[in-house]
This record gives sequence, structure tokens and C-alpha cells, in this order.
Amino acid sequence: MQDANFLTSLLPLIVLFAIFYFLVIRPQQKQQKEHAAMIDALQKGDKIVTNGGLICEVVKPEEDFIKVKLNDDVIVRLARDFVAKKLEA
Repeated sequence: MQDANFLTSLLPLIVLFAIFYFLVIRPQQKQQKEHAAMIDALQKGDKIVTNGGLICEVVKPEEDFIKVKLNDDVIVRLARDFVAKKLEA
């Protein structure tokens, strides 16, 4: 009798965790994988937006950094972690 009581009291917690997992955790993991794939696929000439809001063009993707061109004269290295999104033409 006590085992049934224990399982009955634990059931709402299990249901809440399942809902939380499918509504929050799983979509966030999917979004992280898509973002990582997008960063890995960057090529020369792609336009990107940084987390700081700068729009720049990829000059050369490197292992940890990406060389980007801010304008005709300024080329800087940007950490891959700070690429927010890729702009589609």
C-alpha cells in the first residue's frame, strides 16, 4: 500500500519533468546543434552578424577564430562563439 502511495506522489513530478524536457531542453539542444553546424559551414564571402550587432564578411575561417572584414580597410579576427547568425543573400 505504501509503495503505491509513493509512486502516486512521484508521478506528477515525473510528468512535469517530461513536459519541461520536451518544451524547453530538447528544442534548445536542437537550436545549439543548428548554430554549431552553421558556424562550421561558414565560407569566404559569407555575410554574418556578430553578437555585438556588427555586420561583416568572412575573409578566412580558421580553427578557433574567423577573419572578418568590417569594411574595405579593416580586417579583424572574431571568436567563433560570437557569431550570432549568417545573413542570407
